[in-house]
Amino acid sequence: MPPSVAYPSDALGSLDARQRRLRPVAVVLGAAAVALGIAAYHVQVSNFSPHSWAAASVAVGWAFVLAGLVAWLRRPANRLGPLMLATGTAYLARQLRYSEDALLFTVFFLLGDLPFALVGHTILAYPSGRVVGRWSRRLVVAGYATVVAFPLAVLLVHGTQDPPLLSMGKLPHRSLLLVADHAHTAKALQKTETAIFYGVLTSLFLVVIGGRLLRATPRARRMLAPLLLAAVALALRAAFECFRTFVNEGNLSYPYLFWWQIAAFIALPLALLAGMLRSRLARGSVSELVVALDRTPATPQSLRDALARALADPSLELYFWLPERGEFVDASGEVVSLPSGGSRAVTTLEHDNEPLAALVYDQSLLEEPELVDAAGAAARLALENARLHAQTRAQLLQVRESRRRIASAADDERRRIERNLHDGAQNRLLALALALSAAQRRLGAEADPEVDRLLAASVEELQSTVEELRTLARGLHPTVLTEYGLAAALEALTARSPVPVQLDVIDDRLSAQVEGTAYFVASEALSNVVKHAEAASASIEVRREGEWLVVDVGDDGRGGARTGGGSGLQGIGDRVEALGGRLEIDSRPGGTRVRAEIPCAS
Repeated sequence: MPPSVAYPSDALGSLDARQRRLRPVAVVLGAAAVALGIAAYHVQVSNFSPHSWAAASVAVGWAFVLAGLVAWLRRPANRLGPLMLATGTAYLARQLRYSEDALLFTVFFLLGDLPFALVGHTILAYPSGRVVGRWSRRLVVAGYATVVAFPLAVLLVHGTQDPPLLSMGKLPHRSLLLVADHAHTAKALQKTETAIFYGVLTSLFLVVIGGRLLRATPRARRMLAPLLLAAVALALRAAFECFRTFVNEGNLSYPYLFWWQIAAFIALPLALLAGMLRSRLARGSVSELVVALDRTPATPQSLRDALARALADPSLELYFWLPERGEFVDASGEVVSLPSGGSRAVTTLEHDNEPLAALVYDQSLLEEPELVDAAGAAARLALENARLHAQTRAQLLQVRESRRRIASAADDERRRIERNLHDGAQNRLLALALALSAAQRRLGAEADPEVDRLLAASVEELQSTVEELRTLARGLHPTVLTEYGLAAALEALTARSPVPVQLDVIDDRLSAQVEGTAYFVASEALSNVVKHAEAASASIEVRREGEWLVVDVGDDGRGGARTGGGSGLQGIGDRVEALGGRLEIDSRPGGTRVRAEIPCAS
């Protein structure tokens, strides 16, 4: 059995405690980010960038810091918040590489491209905070390795200004890690890093994002919508860096690409935050669930529909635990097995430490545990009532299956008796009749008249008995029904009827149970016509209507037919219902109509 989920009161209490512990830390980190942003702005304006460009870069860092702090406070267990916080902090610290101080330049040039690897890590970790998939993890590792290894290699060979480093302007930057001064090599290394990170790795990032969206279920795709903005942001940044590196040689004279990618990078953390906190924003749907449960009878189907709407997951399934059977059943009472793995997730709800029900839903809801918990708690009381409905349905299914087995066993017994009569008693009686006839012929004229009369009467009585046995056998289970089907059996039945019968029957062969039930409905109804209706004519029609076989028997008699009192029609009604069908009788002066609908899906 899948692990059960704690009720929201416990989970939310623990969550509130963690949030209270994190608030002072968040205040300190927020204040530090503000100070770092102001310092980064002044360094940029003093040494490199226009005021507007410097402010835009700081805005990107602050957007990631703000989104990260909010996400961390709201979902402390999710790593996405700390990842966005680290991304924003690294982006702000990146601007310190424009300082004239050699130490600041060396340290923050070495770490200057780290925020873009963190951006990729954050995107691939959305929404759970964990990077899932072999290729995604390899991309993250490759990204970090690229943005650390190449700047380190540049610092080892950068000692002059001619030619200057790309995107750094003509400032007197000198690496404290200098080993050998090779300015052209430093510039070539920068271009190689751009080609690998923004050309190869970013393209692979976009492919991975597209694959996630294509493979996702409809509900998961809605939750992953921020990845579309992430793809746009990455593509714009890649275009900006490639243009600046290979076309414009580090000059900042192409503003459109700059502002487009800045706008995308400011919007990206906010979109990721909104997507991650959809469960908070969706609490209104839980309120609607409570209202819906109050207004709607708590049947298994209505409860499933209400939960599906509240969780925005049309594929949601609701199963109920039956303690006396130790099994889960669905809304119709059918026994089910809970899925394990794949794209489906399972939450088992408990009451008084006993399983109550199981929710089977889209795996994307695992990222919104508060929403699932809240919906489960809201539906808990209704679940108990719905389980009683499911339990009743399960019992009805058992009764129906029992009736079906009884009907099947009765048919088997009818066929066995019919075969025994045909192959045993009838044949022996016919053989005896033939023997007596032969004895009568052998005696001939010499026979005593009394003996001859006795032999002739015995032969005639045996033939009558054989005919009665044949009629009895046909009534038990006609051989023609088994061998040739329903149409042939009904033709034989109506041919023996003293009342003219108009017959219209399909030629399809169906299962033995369906054909047997349809035949006995027609046989019993026609028997009532002959015995009680005083009808001048009758009709039998058998047709397919979708997945149903419909048997209509009508007459123009005096009416008055009814079920009850142990009548044959009542037995036929029980037989039809045992197969999941229904029997209707409309009997009034001027005629009777018996209509049976039998499931016959094949």
